[in-house]
Amino acid sequence: MKAPRIIVVGSVNTDMVIKGSRLPGPGETVTGGEFIMAAGGKGANQAVAAARLGAEVTFIAKVGRDVFGDQAIENYRREGICTDCILRDSENATGVALILVDDKGENSISVASGANFALTPADVAGCADQIRAADLVMFQLETPLDTVLAAAKIAAEAGVPVILNPAPAAQLPVELLQYVTYLTPNETEAERLTGMSVTDEGTAEKAARQLLAAGPKCVIVTLGAKGALLVEADRALLVPSVPIKAVDTTAAGDAFNGALAWSLGRELPLEQAVRQACMVGALSATRLGAQPSLPTQEELNRFAERPQTGG
Repeated sequence: MKAPRIIVVGSVNTDMVIKGSRLPGPGETVTGGEFIMAAGGKGANQAVAAARLGAEVTFIAKVGRDVFGDQAIENYRREGICTDCILRDSENATGVALILVDDKGENSISVASGANFALTPADVAGCADQIRAADLVMFQLETPLDTVLAAAKIAAEAGVPVILNPAPAAQLPVELLQYVTYLTPNETEAERLTGMSVTDEGTAEKAARQLLAAGPKCVIVTLGAKGALLVEADRALLVPSVPIKAVDTTAAGDAFNGALAWSLGRELPLEQAVRQACMVGALSATRLGAQPSLPTQEELNRFAERPQTGG
């Protein structure tokens, strides 16, 4: 099967992670943690996730003229990602995320966006030919909304399917949703987008149907360990995840979205694509770190074949 051509427009961060026994409260210091530094950023995570699974990925992003930017670009090249559309910014540093993870896998994150928020509509317009030639284009919300809107419009007008992962949660322009094929919020993001309380499968479907009315052809609400709720005009289907012992959920959503793009780009049926994405998200949550947790296709195959023990 031919590798799908996927464009990812999004963010680049260097993640500095401390894994400790618990998350500190306001004004509190918790000692004894384990430190790692790893490549991250939602856009970069999703690009790497899709590339490791076998997609042909081009990443549109902006980094600073600093050591973190140098390291990021070199890392993407090692992953086989095309870096021709990664721009350098002389005025802003490469993005940085500070991440705290407790022993249950829950996390708390603070981000300094830096060059990510200097990515402009003109920057993505310079890569319009690559967007039009893609099998699928994917976005998140760690770059400016007008940039996401400009790139989504280029894709939609060329008939290229658009995945929008509305993370971190934010209010979206109505026009943007009209260009989206697949919208993939989690429960918090679905609540923020609709103003509705999302606490279970039923309320998730109500929120998803409100979002469908704004333009997307499909809304997929990720529900953590429960899996994902796939909602289209004529159906709603809960796709279960697989039982695991979570170590770090930092990039699980990014793993899900990267795998969804890869699967849809291979023209798998939507339900099967969501099942694959749930499995990749679950596998990533069994490992520490953002990009270090993202599996290859071979690792995914082994994971899929393992006994379902929950560990």
